[in-house]
Amino acid sequence: MSAAGRSARSVRPVRPVSIASFAQSQNVRRDEEHNEVEMLLPVIAEVFGTIGITKDDVDFICSGSTDYLIGGPFSFVTALDAVGVWPPRAESHVEMDGAWALYEAWVLLQEGEIDAALVYAFGRSSLGNLNEILALQLDPYYLAPLWPDPVSLAALQARALIDAGKGSEAEFAAIAARSRRDALGNPKAQVANDIPAATLLEDDYVVSPLRRHALPPITDGCAAVVLAAGDKARAWSERPVWITGFDHRMETHSLGARDLTGSPSTVTAADVAGVADGPVDVAELHAPYAHQEIILKEALGLDDGVAINPSGGALAANPIMSAGLIRIGEAATRIASGQANRAVAHATSGPCLQQNLVCVLEGE
Repeated sequence: MSAAGRSARSVRPVRPVSIASFAQSQNVRRDEEHNEVEMLLPVIAEVFGTIGITKDDVDFICSGSTDYLIGGPFSFVTALDAVGVWPPRAESHVEMDGAWALYEAWVLLQEGEIDAALVYAFGRSSLGNLNEILALQLDPYYLAPLWPDPVSLAALQARALIDAGKGSEAEFAAIAARSRRDALGNPKAQVANDIPAATLLEDDYVVSPLRRHALPPITDGCAAVVLAAGDKARAWSERPVWITGFDHRMETHSLGARDLTGSPSTVTAADVAGVADGPVDVAELHAPYAHQEIILKEALGLDDGVAINPSGGALAANPIMSAGLIRIGEAATRIASGQANRAVAHATSGPCLQQNLVCVLEGE
């Protein structure tokens, strides 16, 4: 571990915090029957009901979403109706994937002022034109005026990976085939099938070198997590899933100033979070495009013995603003069920893996 990683992790003792409960909606191509509150209501009820608590048992609420998907201002305020905030309670929101909302809640738990928190995230990708919406996150002077779509940007990254000898179209197809085959065991997955990689390679290109199978599906969905510390962690979980490392980093806004074949921000986050401090059984990686799994696996230092995205990952369902939080929840579920002892969860935001979050989870 680097000196920078050691110093960042040794600023002060970390208070043990657990993932006490996780729930997610059915991931679908388009939910035309429910608004955001109606999507969240059963998920919030499940995340509380699984451990036998109510909203009155949590001290803080933090959500992740973006109004750009919904096309209306302050949608996160309306979404609070799914929880019920009377009498008033402490609440916050991040205009990011719910994984970053979970990080904010975790930091507050470190302060010792609260013992439990609810984190939730929601996104309806089907409502608007993602090519236009996601272009708005780019550099406003040089890139956004060109309106590059996210698939074209991902294709630039995939091409750079191939040209560097770090990946191939056959490997992209193999990743997609494995992910969606694994998703057959995930009842919440949107895309699940058993199609050989050789067959997938017969698909037409969407943007060369990316074919349809290497792209994430457009998904509507939401998720929620309950965090607990101290006595509540053990009272609410038979086998607590502890967060033993947590960090997030970002890279420059300028795509032209980055080496798109690597992810130094993931490397740093993994170092600080302590990924290499022990064996990893499972890794849930937020890799919306197939080739990004290759980059993230290298950045996290994962070997071939690690089970990657047994849930199917973002290639099986990619609800924007929730997919990263789902990676943490899926990893925690594997530990809680006894299928794994130590897991790594990853979330990303921005074009071509610009911002990356790493969470290390361990069983009791």
